Amino acid sequence: MRVKSAVYTRQRKKKKFRMAKGYYATKKNRWRMVKQQLAKSLAYSYEGRKDNKANYRSLWIIRLNAAVREEGLSYSRFISGLKKANIAIDRKMLAETAVNDTAAFKQLVDIAKKA
Repeated sequence: MRVKSAVYTRQRKKKKFRMAKGYYATKKNRWRMVKQQLAKSLAYSYEGRKDNKANYRSLWIIRLNAAVREEGLSYSRFISGLKKANIAIDRKMLAETAVNDTAAFKQLVDIAKKA
């Protein structure tokens, strides 16, 4: 008996076509183009998730540097001082503190200066 796979194949293709919705030109409605573009897009999205982490870290460092320089210290000396004082707070939380809670951040800067 011959196996027909039309329904399953169509379901599988529809899923990919839905993922490709909004792509440019024929990359959204021609099967071969959809397959190729999705392969590329999914690869880029994987890389992008990794790049995002680096982008956020650099943003936090920029914010910290700006906040610390207002207190008369450089970023590298600030981080070095925190390490010497055995304060283990990650850059994300430090940047958040610098933006939202300036009094607490000023205390951290003073601790880093002493160390």
